[in-house]
Amino acid sequence: MKKRKLNSREESILLLLKKFDFMTRDQLSRYFKLGTKRNTNRVITALTDYLSHVRNGHHFIYYLNATGRAYVDCKKVRKKSGHVEHTIMRNEFWLFYGCPSDWRNEVKVSDSKATIICDSLFMKNFRYHFLEVDHTQPMSENRTKIARYIELYRNGLLAEKLKHFPTVIWLTTSELRRNQLIEACKELPSVKVYTINEIK
Repeated sequence: MKKRKLNSREESILLLLKKFDFMTRDQLSRYFKLGTKRNTNRVITALTDYLSHVRNGHHFIYYLNATGRAYVDCKKVRKKSGHVEHTIMRNEFWLFYGCPSDWRNEVKVSDSKATIICDSLFMKNFRYHFLEVDHTQPMSENRTKIARYIELYRNGLLAEKLKHFPTVIWLTTSELRRNQLIEACKELPSVKVYTINEIK
């Protein structure tokens, strides 16, 4: 059976999922201003042939299936793994920060002496920002990553190249973890730590 041609909004939904991997129904509704839950469901149901979904508590989380990937020429295959909630948190922050247009995920940053892969990199108010999402990983893993940021800062090469050292932003799950991250990052010049509850 020949598939119908998608309209521009439907194509935009597939392209957004190509870039951001997984999004909840609520995130899609807010970004595309779909209004009521009923209307959101109508729009998403029309894309059933192109999307897969997984339920997480009260949330439906959507991602591209093989047909959807083919439509937007996407090579990356998404899998229902423990990384889904991490991605949803990252995307929640993208929405909260006003959907920066230059937002890039999983970016390798190096000054030839130290290297790090940040969860996201973007600009805001003419400054670069690194985003790190702290979902379920051990705090020791976070401290190891922070140590690499401190190394990048101390080397001075990145700040010299960019004319400033980027702000490091953490998105975490609790006040306890927020305080631990603030303490671990105190050697960095500019740090912000949010909890997921305060940005929703």
